[in-house]
Amino acid sequence: MARIKVKVNGEETELEVTRQGDNFRVVRDGQTADVHLIHSDGRSFIIEYTTSDGKRQRIRAAGHSQQDTRHMWVNGRCFTYQRVQQKQKAAIDDDSAHLSATIPAVVSKILVSIGDHVTDGQKLILLESMKMVIPIQAQFSGTITSINCAAGDSVKPGFPLIDMEEEK
Repeated sequence: MARIKVKVNGEETELEVTRQGDNFRVVRDGQTADVHLIHSDGRSFIIEYTTSDGKRQRIRAAGHSQQDTRHMWVNGRCFTYQRVQQKQKAAIDDDSAHLSATIPAVVSKILVSIGDHVTDGQKLILLESMKMVIPIQAQFSGTITSINCAAGDSVKPGFPLIDMEEEK
C-alpha cells in the first residue's frame, strides 16, 4: 500500500493506493474504489470501476507531466494535480545519515559524487520500480561521504545507497 498526497485544483488530499497486477484499490476520505486497468499505451488508459449501486463505469483518460504537475483529460474534462512530495527523514546518528531504498528497485542514475556538497531536497539518485522513477533526495544540506551502489544495481528496501554528513 502506498500513501500518496496529491493537490487537485489547489486542494490537498491523501490517497491510499494498493495495487495487485492491473487491479487497484483507492481509498480517499474513507471511501473505497476498486479499479481495474483495462488498457494502457503509455500516456492514455482505460479503467473500469463498480459504482456503489453495482453499475460498471469506464473512464478513458490521457495525460502528461510537466515537472511535478500532471495534466489529465478524463472523459473530456481536464484536471490538474500535483503529487505532494513527502520527505521521509533519514535516521541521523552523529550528524551523518544513510539514505536507503524503501522498496525493491533498480538504480537508474547516480546524480552526485563522493565529496559533493548537496542541499536539502536535492535529488541524489534515481531508482526505477514498477515503471516508476523514484528520486532519493537529500534530507538536509551536507556532503556525500560514500556511494554504495552503481547504475544498474538491484537494491532491496533498507539497503544504504548513500552516506551523508550533515553541514554544520
